[in-house]
Amino acid sequence: MSGLLGDAHAIALLLFAGFLSNEVWRVLGLVIGGGVDESSEFLIWVRAVAAAILAGVIAQILISPPGALATVPDVVRYGAVVVGVAVFLATRKSVFAGVVAGEIVVLAGKWWLG
Repeated sequence: MSGLLGDAHAIALLLFAGFLSNEVWRVLGLVIGGGVDESSEFLIWVRAVAAAILAGVIAQILISPPGALATVPDVVRYGAVVVGVAVFLATRKSVFAGVVAGEIVVLAGKWWLG
Protein backbone atom coordinates (compact mmCIF):
# COMPACT_ATOMS: atom_id res chain seq x y z
CA MET A 1 0.00 0.00 0.00
CA SER A 2 2.87 2.39 0.74
CA GLY A 3 4.19 1.90 -2.82
CA LEU A 4 0.92 3.18 -4.23
CA LEU A 5 0.97 6.20 -1.92
CA GLY A 6 4.56 6.95 -2.90
CA ASP A 7 3.64 6.88 -6.59
CA ALA A 8 0.69 9.19 -6.04
CA HIS A 9 2.94 11.58 -4.13
CA ALA A 10 5.50 11.59 -6.97
CA ILE A 11 2.82 12.18 -9.59
CA ALA A 12 1.30 15.03 -7.57
CA LEU A 13 4.75 16.58 -7.18
CA LEU A 14 5.40 16.31 -10.93
CA LEU A 15 2.05 17.89 -11.72
CA PHE A 16 2.64 20.73 -9.29
CA ALA A 17 6.28 21.42 -10.14
CA GLY A 18 6.19 20.64 -13.84
CA PHE A 19 2.76 21.64 -15.04
CA LEU A 20 1.15 24.14 -12.72
CA SER A 21 4.24 26.28 -12.19
CA ASN A 22 4.65 26.68 -15.97
CA GLU A 23 0.95 27.12 -16.66
CA VAL A 24 0.89 30.38 -14.70
CA TRP A 25 3.49 31.88 -17.04
CA ARG A 26 1.74 30.56 -20.14
CA VAL A 27 -1.56 32.17 -19.12
CA LEU A 28 0.22 35.40 -18.19
CA GLY A 29 1.93 35.41 -21.60
CA LEU A 30 -1.40 34.86 -23.30
CA VAL A 31 -3.00 37.74 -21.43
CA ILE A 32 -0.11 40.16 -21.99
CA GLY A 33 0.76 39.10 -25.54
CA GLY A 34 -2.77 38.74 -26.85
CA GLY A 35 -2.67 42.02 -28.74
CA VAL A 36 0.88 41.81 -30.08
CA ASP A 37 1.28 41.92 -33.85
CA GLU A 38 2.69 38.57 -35.04
CA SER A 39 4.64 40.23 -37.85
CA SER A 40 6.44 42.64 -35.52
CA GLU A 41 10.22 42.79 -35.58
CA PHE A 42 10.38 41.66 -31.95
CA LEU A 43 8.42 38.45 -32.53
CA ILE A 44 10.43 37.69 -35.67
CA TRP A 45 13.55 38.00 -33.51
CA VAL A 46 12.04 35.78 -30.79
CA ARG A 47 11.23 33.07 -33.35
CA ALA A 48 14.77 33.28 -34.74
CA VAL A 49 16.28 32.94 -31.26
CA ALA A 50 14.03 29.96 -30.49
CA ALA A 51 15.06 28.26 -33.73
CA ALA A 52 18.74 28.93 -32.99
CA ILE A 53 18.42 27.42 -29.51
CA LEU A 54 16.72 24.34 -30.94
CA ALA A 55 19.46 24.01 -33.58
CA GLY A 56 22.13 24.31 -30.86
CA VAL A 57 20.52 21.61 -28.74
CA ILE A 58 20.24 19.29 -31.75
CA ALA A 59 23.90 19.89 -32.66
CA GLN A 60 25.01 19.18 -29.10
CA ILE A 61 22.98 15.96 -28.99
CA LEU A 62 24.48 14.84 -32.32
CA ILE A 63 28.09 15.56 -31.39
CA SER A 64 28.09 14.33 -27.79
CA PRO A 65 24.87 12.46 -27.02
CA PRO A 66 23.93 12.22 -23.34
CA GLY A 67 22.99 9.08 -21.43
CA ALA A 68 21.14 6.34 -23.27
CA LEU A 69 21.24 8.29 -26.52
CA ALA A 70 24.97 7.53 -26.68
CA THR A 71 24.04 3.90 -27.42
CA VAL A 72 22.13 4.92 -30.55
CA PRO A 73 24.37 4.53 -33.63
CA ASP A 74 25.60 7.72 -35.28
CA VAL A 75 23.92 6.86 -38.57
CA VAL A 76 20.53 6.70 -36.83
CA ARG A 77 21.03 10.06 -35.10
CA TYR A 78 22.16 11.79 -38.29
CA GLY A 79 19.39 10.10 -40.27
CA ALA A 80 16.86 11.38 -37.74
CA VAL A 81 18.08 14.92 -38.37
CA VAL A 82 17.74 14.49 -42.13
CA VAL A 83 14.20 13.10 -41.75
CA GLY A 84 13.30 15.81 -39.25
CA VAL A 85 14.45 18.59 -41.58
CA ALA A 86 12.62 17.00 -44.53
CA VAL A 87 9.38 16.74 -42.53
CA PHE A 88 9.88 20.31 -41.26
CA LEU A 89 10.09 21.59 -44.83
CA ALA A 90 7.28 19.34 -46.10
CA THR A 91 4.85 20.50 -43.40
CA ARG A 92 5.22 24.21 -44.11
CA LYS A 93 7.94 24.67 -41.48
CA SER A 94 6.24 22.95 -38.55
CA VAL A 95 8.92 22.57 -35.86
CA PHE A 96 6.66 20.21 -33.92
CA ALA A 97 6.25 17.84 -36.88
CA GLY A 98 9.99 17.87 -37.61
CA VAL A 99 10.95 17.12 -34.01
CA VAL A 100 8.36 14.34 -33.69
CA ALA A 101 9.52 12.76 -36.96
CA GLY A 102 13.13 12.84 -35.79
CA GLU A 103 12.21 11.25 -32.48
CA ILE A 104 10.31 8.49 -34.25
CA VAL A 105 13.35 7.74 -36.42
CA VAL A 106 15.64 7.58 -33.36
CA LEU A 107 13.27 5.26 -31.50
CA ALA A 108 12.68 3.03 -34.54
CA GLY A 109 16.40 2.93 -35.37
CA LYS A 110 17.36 2.01 -31.81
CA TRP A 111 14.69 -0.69 -31.69
CA TRP A 112 15.60 -2.08 -35.10
CA LEU A 113 19.41 -1.92 -34.83
CA GLY A 114 19.45 -2.76 -31.15
